Amino acid sequence: MTPEYNKVHNRFKYNGIHFNHEDLKEVAYSLIKEGEAYEKVTGNFLTDWLSDKDYLIVNTSGSTGQPKSIKLKKQAMVNSAIATGDFFGLEPGNSALHCLPSHYIAGKMMFVRALVLGLELDFVEPSSQPIFDYKTHYDFCAMVPLQLKYTINYVQNIKTIIVGGSMVTKPLLEKISNSSSRFFETYGMTETVTHVAVKQLQSLANNGETHFKALPNVTFSKDERDCLIISAPNLVEEDLVTNDIVDLKSETSFKLLGRYDNVINSGGVKLFPEQIEEKLQPIIKERYIVAGEADDTLGERLILIIENPSESVDGILSKLQKLKTLDTFEVPKHIYTIDKFKVTNTGKIQRSETLKAVLG
Repeated sequence: MTPEYNKVHNRFKYNGIHFNHEDLKEVAYSLIKEGEAYEKVTGNFLTDWLSDKDYLIVNTSGSTGQPKSIKLKKQAMVNSAIATGDFFGLEPGNSALHCLPSHYIAGKMMFVRALVLGLELDFVEPSSQPIFDYKTHYDFCAMVPLQLKYTINYVQNIKTIIVGGSMVTKPLLEKISNSSSRFFETYGMTETVTHVAVKQLQSLANNGETHFKALPNVTFSKDERDCLIISAPNLVEEDLVTNDIVDLKSETSFKLLGRYDNVINSGGVKLFPEQIEEKLQPIIKERYIVAGEADDTLGERLILIIENPSESVDGILSKLQKLKTLDTFEVPKHIYTIDKFKVTNTGKIQRSETLKAVLG
């Protein structure tokens, strides 16, 4: 029998204490009135979740477009929590560390998973370097790559860590490979109630994977642009057409190639910025993106934009030309610098806004 959104699992705990439905309303009220800023946001979310409404209004991050508010059915959020629990084998009484802000869907869903699955949730202040008891053993945790970067040496007692929200860099992947925890990169969005697919990362506990695998009751196809179509009837009523170009291995597995709206057509050659950016990681320390700029001969020429680089442009260009992993067309034709990238509230780079700021 599928749990309902208005029920609180009898094994649920919040910072070591079990609360039933009515008790949790009092906790939410207290967080709103007396809590720190991050706790007030959590209090507001819990108040909304425990209300009689069967939906929530949730804000998107705005990383691939303008931020917007969308309506999510609470039962869809419950279904998402169950799918995550089934995939990762989470059971009532398992422990979870929660270090994400409650403004957006990822942070909200950590609470929903705990409430629905009966997890014992420890909630700590969200920050780029979350502070938690490194000696406590946890079964499950969700982080963004920046958080994992700063805590990778202290997560040995967390069994499973899911990572999402932005790209997992090669330096971080190398550190993950030496860790004893299990790590999974996630794929999803607010509209799909967080992740609908995960990809296992190389660590001492697991082999790495190249393709994302679907969560239960999710299947994939692609359109004429080779963009992913998500069918998840338990989460969204209609199939969701994305702008993510994929190599579809099966209806439950795909390799992510890049964003359709980011693709650069340079002299008839399609270039995927995300793949080129991955190849540039060994030689550029700062944040950067590659993009397309109008060109009379090529249609678009490949450019590189770096945030406040510590090395000269000529020095970086020299390294690029020597980088053997780059194909001829993947070498940027020009390098621009910017003092600070345009970013969302969650720190994701806004490509189009940054490009406008650079090119005018």
